[in-house]
Amino acid sequence: MPIIPGMYAMHSDTFDYNLLTVFDAMLRERSVTRAAAQLGLTQSAMSHALNRLRDYFDDPLFVKTPAGMTPTIKAEALAGTVLEVMTAVRTRVLPQASFDPVSLRRTFTLCMTDMGELVFLPPLIRRLRKEAPHCNLRTLQVPIPQIEALLASGDADLLLGSVQTAPESLFQQQLFMHRFVTIVSKKNKRVRDTLTIEQFESMPQISVSLAGRSSPAYDAAFERHGVKRNVYLHTPHFLSIPLLMDQEPDLIATVPEELANVFRQYGIVRVVKPPVSLPPYALSQYWHPRFHHDPAIVWLRQLVKLTFDRYPETDPSI
Repeated sequence: MPIIPGMYAMHSDTFDYNLLTVFDAMLRERSVTRAAAQLGLTQSAMSHALNRLRDYFDDPLFVKTPAGMTPTIKAEALAGTVLEVMTAVRTRVLPQASFDPVSLRRTFTLCMTDMGELVFLPPLIRRLRKEAPHCNLRTLQVPIPQIEALLASGDADLLLGSVQTAPESLFQQQLFMHRFVTIVSKKNKRVRDTLTIEQFESMPQISVSLAGRSSPAYDAAFERHGVKRNVYLHTPHFLSIPLLMDQEPDLIATVPEELANVFRQYGIVRVVKPPVSLPPYALSQYWHPRFHHDPAIVWLRQLVKLTFDRYPETDPSI
């Protein structure tokens, strides 16, 4: 739904004017789910915004009935004014605003790991250079506890990655699902086309532990299967893994599939299935509500989503 660019910066001492868009969407959709979809919010973010409205007006505003989320008497009294304001925004304000990525001169800052730089930056750079030729990119790798403040200040625009403990205040959008695979050195003569549980448990492993993030999602899956990992090295860096495995061929590692495919291109490692079934995980983009309607950030999010929609295709050989 169109609203004033940069509207998330608009606040009075006691009221956040962005909540008017939530009120407006609820009036028209009579459903938290449909209103959230229209605004591009998660359902939890929509519920949080609706609760803020209810707290401010000291009224439920919308109550669940067989006909949907029905406005209360107070909500109906406010409806005319809210609709008038939103109509003015759509018809008088928005036509004055335009966004042209071709002429935009800006540096976008993305928070991501070294794995993200290796796997996800190349296709994003290709698309960005074509559609916004005067824009540049900067990447940061920071602990999760610092992410919210960094995004809120505008020092970073997006976080790209898989974050199990992302701050609830951030908006997020899933890009695609990723699988885990195991990689072994091409010099490793012990492992052939398959990896048995006995081999997996006995061989020394490299585990990537990123600062401020919980253990990899596959750890719990191994535990459920009763599989114990013989972790020899904990490291915060993905990119050192194939070089270490080339020097120490008995080392193995379980990593995201697309990263493994990149490593395989260098002729150092082979990719095999893990000995047990591991759940996929979601790679998403995260941003701060303050910049939810910033035209440049809206465009950037759309560019990222378009670039990684249905990406990557599953390798049939795995």
